[in-house]
Amino acid sequence: MKTPRDVSGEELARRLAILGYRVTRQTGSHMRLSTDQRGEHHITIPRHDPLKIGTLNSVLRDLVEHHRIDRDRLVEILFG
Repeated sequence: MKTPRDVSGEELARRLAILGYRVTRQTGSHMRLSTDQRGEHHITIPRHDPLKIGTLNSVLRDLVEHHRIDRDRLVEILFG
């Protein structure tokens, strides 16, 4: 599945709730999300609208590594 191009940081944070992430703090325009699923994991997302494609791909890469799932499957779960 192709990476969406028009995702905001806020929308991504809402969609990551599917994987158990929640906003644990915010500093300026960046949100830190955390989960305890599959071990403790933290990720920082800017509240930009839209996110740059490189930033989104970096976040997705980090999620794929932590959750040990295929990238296409992750994109399908989040943006299906």
